[in-house]
Amino acid sequence: MNRKIIPALSICRSPIMRRHVAFRTARGVGLIEVLITMVVLSVGLLGLAALQASALKLAHQADIRSQATFLAYEMADRMRANREAALGDEYALTTFSAVECDPTLVLSDANTLAERDLDEWRNTLACLLPQGEGRIVRADEIVTIGVSCNDSRGAEAPIVFTMTTEL
Repeated sequence: MNRKIIPALSICRSPIMRRHVAFRTARGVGLIEVLITMVVLSVGLLGLAALQASALKLAHQADIRSQATFLAYEMADRMRANREAALGDEYALTTFSAVECDPTLVLSDANTLAERDLDEWRNTLACLLPQGEGRIVRADEIVTIGVSCNDSRGAEAPIVFTMTTEL
């Protein structure tokens, strides 16, 4: 029994039958195509979610760096306003020193202006920056102000912003 297999389209001689057979062989989207599309789409959406999370983290770090810069320049301006006390080492904080944030800080009038400036500055560092600490070192008329903060929850080294200026 030697039978030759003839394709379905060649059996149908009329154009209507050929069209009917062609429609039966190409019946729309298969399950494999839908699954591949879903995988590609989900990988793309996961990539977008990771990009958004990274953007949020970097924006937060930029905000912290901006705050640290602002606070360092604020202390430099306070020291320039009270130049004699600054040159007399009344603003000296040689090591990074942390204080607890006290939103209700009341500065007493008994302290000197330099002590009030330092108390207010250190409290502002503690309130605005995560684990915010400050350091002030003077050599002649050159002052180095350092602001340290750590928002990495122990995963990275603290961010240290250092500014050097002349009084």
